[in-house]
Amino acid sequence: MSVTAARDITEHARPPRAVFVPFMMGHHFGVPFHRELQRRIILAALDRLETVERSGDIYDLPVTWARARREGQEIERMIEQQRHGI
Repeated sequence: MSVTAARDITEHARPPRAVFVPFMMGHHFGVPFHRELQRRIILAALDRLETVERSGDIYDLPVTWARARREGQEIERMIEQQRHGI
């Protein structure tokens, strides 16, 4: 199972199964501290292990980098507020 942020490379490499996340390279599991999104990506990958019907399948996870980043910034703000007792 491959979690990929580079669909074109994944199509060329043809791993048996892959989950594509439309994020920046190096951010395959989203942004720091966004546990819900990270869990969603991992569970989608595990689910594909059981449900994929043909080799080379690439599943497009229905998320956007813009939304993940906005949510991540909000999580970072909440962490910072908790750190300062606000």
